[in-house]
Amino acid sequence: MLAIGIAVAGVAHGLGSGANRGARTEQLSFQVNDDRMTVSVAGRPQVYLYGVIDADAPQRFEALVRSGKIPAGSDIYLNSPSGDLAAGLALGRLFRASSMATHLGTPRRTGRAGYQGIKAAFCTGACAYAYFGGLYRWAPTGNDHIGLTRDHVQAATSSGSPLAEPAAGELDAYLKDMGIEPGRLAAMLTSAADSPVWLSADQMTASGLANNGRLPLTAKTVLLPPMPSLELDQDDRSGSHRLVLQCRPGNVTLTAYDFVGKTRAREIVSRATRSYFEVNQQEVLTEQHDGASVVDGAVVITRPYPPTELVDLLSAQTIGAWVGGRTSAFRDGFAIKLYPARDAIKDYYEACWRVAPWPARQKTAKHG
Repeated sequence: MLAIGIAVAGVAHGLGSGANRGARTEQLSFQVNDDRMTVSVAGRPQVYLYGVIDADAPQRFEALVRSGKIPAGSDIYLNSPSGDLAAGLALGRLFRASSMATHLGTPRRTGRAGYQGIKAAFCTGACAYAYFGGLYRWAPTGNDHIGLTRDHVQAATSSGSPLAEPAAGELDAYLKDMGIEPGRLAAMLTSAADSPVWLSADQMTASGLANNGRLPLTAKTVLLPPMPSLELDQDDRSGSHRLVLQCRPGNVTLTAYDFVGKTRAREIVSRATRSYFEVNQQEVLTEQHDGASVVDGAVVITRPYPPTELVDLLSAQTIGAWVGGRTSAFRDGFAIKLYPARDAIKDYYEACWRVAPWPARQKTAKHG
């Protein structure tokens, strides 16, 4: 087993092929940090993949997953300037199959001051496509850089264009499986003069190449009377969250579900002394003496929502649901960005307006 320094059981393991001892140096290396402090702070093991992505890298990585040395849901940190494109796609599929998260980062190396990381990570070509396999993908920060070569994307998205490895169309299919539109990605690269094209964090989040720990928000509406409803669902790295607004003649109800599991939900509710909602990070609908309950593994908060204030949701940026304890140190809950559901919110508001009491109509008239 290849070790970056000295392999310490349960702390940091450098994992790779024995061929690394001299017969072969151009291959991807692995470092698993699963010590108690790392898992306590990060919530899961951190796995560093660095060096050239060789053709055998997916097989070695999969063997470590099967053995349990790399658990499902791990954080994957990538630092590779080159490699086999087909192997990069295979790694990405392995990441997605195990619901792993991808970041850019360099391995921690032992030194006189303990573990020290090299500041900048570079992820290009095969590495970038492996990165897209992460269920949760964090945009690069600091001096880290991710880049794509135009020739791969153009070959995959041009009709009849040959692509040596993988075959034409395979890269296109891979990107679609990862939730990325190949044509949109190609458009980002064609305007650049140089290759690789370095992608900024803003570009990546705006285009969906990075999601920074949040899957896309989904919205479901029931618009027919007598009880129009709106359901917003979002999964993120901390769990699953749901907000439900329901109109009835004369009243509106807002309910939040934070799906954290029965054990965790009971712990949260037992520590809570107050619960509340937030609109644009401003506290509303506060209830002292808890006000939260546990239902099927979820922390549930429900409140009457003033019909006259529904119109404010049309322009709100975020809405969240939280519980707090006796001190400010304890706060648990979630917030959802509303802009992806703007059309659904508008449709719901108009349906609710038809069954809401007269004050809601006055509010509508006032806001034009």
